[in-house]
Amino acid sequence: MSENLEDIAAAMMATGQGILAADESTGTIKKRFDQIGVENTEDNRRDYREMLFRAEDAMNERISGVILYDETIRQKAKDGTPLVDLIKAAGAVPGIKVDKGAKPLAGFDDEKITEGLDGLRERLAEYYDLGARFAKWRAVITIGEAMPSSNCISSNANALARYAALCQEAGIVPIVEPEVLMDGAFSSHDIETCYEVTEWTLNTVFGELYQAGILLEGMILKPNMVIAGQKCPDQASAEEVAEMTVRCLKSTIPAAVGGIAFLSGGQSDVQATENLSLMNAMGNLPWTLTFSYGRALQQAALKAWSGKDENWAAAQAAFAHRARMNGMASTGTWSKDLETA
Repeated sequence: MSENLEDIAAAMMATGQGILAADESTGTIKKRFDQIGVENTEDNRRDYREMLFRAEDAMNERISGVILYDETIRQKAKDGTPLVDLIKAAGAVPGIKVDKGAKPLAGFDDEKITEGLDGLRERLAEYYDLGARFAKWRAVITIGEAMPSSNCISSNANALARYAALCQEAGIVPIVEPEVLMDGAFSSHDIETCYEVTEWTLNTVFGELYQAGILLEGMILKPNMVIAGQKCPDQASAEEVAEMTVRCLKSTIPAAVGGIAFLSGGQSDVQATENLSLMNAMGNLPWTLTFSYGRALQQAALKAWSGKDENWAAAQAAFAHRARMNGMASTGTWSKDLETA
């Protein structure tokens, strides 16, 4: 495959495919494992991810890239094959989460700033040698009383741009992820408020990306959908979510961007699929819209696996089903009937 940034981004945006976010931190995957009664050991984490990466129906046909965690990019399967090589063999691009997490923003209660820029140039060089050809950095924007602040949005946008510049310098495609949260303690906002904050955030991010000289064709945006907060009593329809999200993107995102891969952000599996499909069915879009889901791709497979090798086939079938549903959503051809077919 070409090492050109634009070609890597294009491969990640292949028609009918999307990105598997398998970059849960050790703490986050512990929460997932606790739900199914599995001990959070390095071997169990490896076995679970190896099961996903060996799911041929999903990986070969519907997954164009996989976001890995630092531990995972260094791990080998039970037979000694590097997990990165399993991903490459399936025709997908290996990637890596490089941020160090969202930490409290000094002086601004309840807001976050993502850290991890120190030493990033050297880490990216190592990750490139380990096989990563794209990276991910997540910024978190919270809607609440007097939130978000201009400082929160501008500080996170600047960090995203600095990260993206370091990635492109290293020959790595940056996934730029500014997430306006729909869940958590502050999530009673309506869809109109989400639209305003998402528009503000994306305009600020792309201003910073422009100042940093980012090659737009060699990056991918991973935004939230424009959706009401989980605690909002007035939940918008899927049609309204799709219409307002596309309107927001068209008003903020340059057509040259390499592609858009949505996060699921606390939506149910089917909700995330339906909203994506309705957006693509609208047509007349300057970019490919696809998925970069973690829990919304994995939850059914995780439950089916339950830490047992004998459950691999059932877990892989569950993963393949969700990957197929989202692959169809990325071309606007999904329907509810297919969920139970």
